[in-house]
Amino acid sequence: MLKRNFTEEQQLFRGSYRKFLHQEIVPNIEKWRSEGIVSREAFTKAGANGFLMVWPNEEFGGLGDNDFRFEQIIIEENQYALTADWYCTLHSRLVGPYLTRFGSSEQQHRFLPKCVTGETILAIAMTEPDAGSDLAGIRTNAIAQGDHWLLNGSKVYISNGINADVIVVAAKTDPKNNPRQIGLFLIEGGMEGFNRGSNLEKMGKKAQDTAELFFENVKVPNNNVLGDPTKGFSYLKEALAEERLICAVEFIAAAQKAFDITRAFTIERKLFGQVLADFQNTQFQLAQLRAEIDAQQIYIDQLVVALNADCLSPVDAAKAKLLTSELLCRVVDEGVQLHGGAGYMDEYPISRMFTDARIGRIYGGSSEVMKLIIARDIAREDYTNFIERDFY
Repeated sequence: MLKRNFTEEQQLFRGSYRKFLHQEIVPNIEKWRSEGIVSREAFTKAGANGFLMVWPNEEFGGLGDNDFRFEQIIIEENQYALTADWYCTLHSRLVGPYLTRFGSSEQQHRFLPKCVTGETILAIAMTEPDAGSDLAGIRTNAIAQGDHWLLNGSKVYISNGINADVIVVAAKTDPKNNPRQIGLFLIEGGMEGFNRGSNLEKMGKKAQDTAELFFENVKVPNNNVLGDPTKGFSYLKEALAEERLICAVEFIAAAQKAFDITRAFTIERKLFGQVLADFQNTQFQLAQLRAEIDAQQIYIDQLVVALNADCLSPVDAAKAKLLTSELLCRVVDEGVQLHGGAGYMDEYPISRMFTDARIGRIYGGSSEVMKLIIARDIAREDYTNFIERDFY
C-alpha cells in the first residue's frame, strides 16, 4: 500500500470531514440529485464546521493554513462518499483564491467572511457558446463608463450558476482595439440587467446546478473590478495550473473509488460456478488498473508538494489533468463491463460514476487542449527533459 504524506492534524481533519459528509451530505444527496441542485444549507453547515475555504487568514474566519493537502482531503472524501455532485471545492479553492490573489483589501473584507461561512456562494464564468478553452474567443465585453463598467454578453455551462451570489465574470475590456484584453468582474446576484437561465439538465453530476448567465447593460461599479481590468487573461492563466491539479486530484480519487466498487462486486458475483474475481481476465484487468492508479497517485501527490512550494508548472498540471481524466474513464468503463447488466442500472454506483466521469475530459480544458499545451512545451527551443539524453 502507498504511504502518503499527510500530517497527524490532516488525518484528524479527514476523519472529521468524513463524519460530516455521512451526517449532513450523504443522507441528502439523492434528494438533491432529483432536484438538480444542492441545498444552500450544505454550504452553511460546512462553513459552520470549518470545512469551507480553510486557507483564508483568521481575520476572515479561515484557519490561515494554505496547505493544499486540506483541500485534497476534502476532494478525496467527496469522491469516496459518492457526494461529488456537491462540488464545494469550486467555491472554496477554485474561485475563492481569486479574491486574495487579485482582489483589493476592501473586496476581501467585503466578500471573504461570508464565503468562509457559506452564506455567500461563489462561481466563475468564462465559457460561452462559441468559446470554451479558447478564452480569446469570448464575446462578453465590459466598457468603462467613468465610475462603472457596462457589461454585456452571456455565459454558458456555469457550475453553481443558480446558487451563486458572487460570480467572477471574464469580459473583454477593449474589444475593438485589443480583443485579447480581458478583465475580471465581480457580479453580485440582484444587479440590474443580470439574469440566469434555467438549471440545465446534464448527463451526469445531476445535483451540481449548471446554468446560462445573461448580462444586459449591467452597471458594474469600479470597486467590483478584480485587479487590473487589462490583466484578466494573465490572472486566469495563473490560476489554471491549480484548477487543473484540483481536477486531477478529483479524477484519481474517483478512479480509486470506482476500482474499489468494481473489485468488491467481482468478489461477490458468481459466474459459471465460481466468483468473477477468480477469472484470469478479471484479475489481469484489475491488475492493470491498480498499477496505473498507484503510479498516477504518486505523481499527483508530488504535484501537490510542488503547488505548496509555489512551483507547480502549467505543463505539469496539464499532464496530470490529461492522464487522470483519461484513466478515470477507462476505470469506470471497465467497471461497468465487469458489473455486466448490473453496471447499466442506475441503482449501482458504477453506473452513475460512468456518466459523471465523462465531463472530466472536457472541463478545465479538454484532453486535446492539454495535449496541445504539452506539445508546445516539447517544441520550445530551450526544452530539456530531466533525463540526460547523452547518458550513453
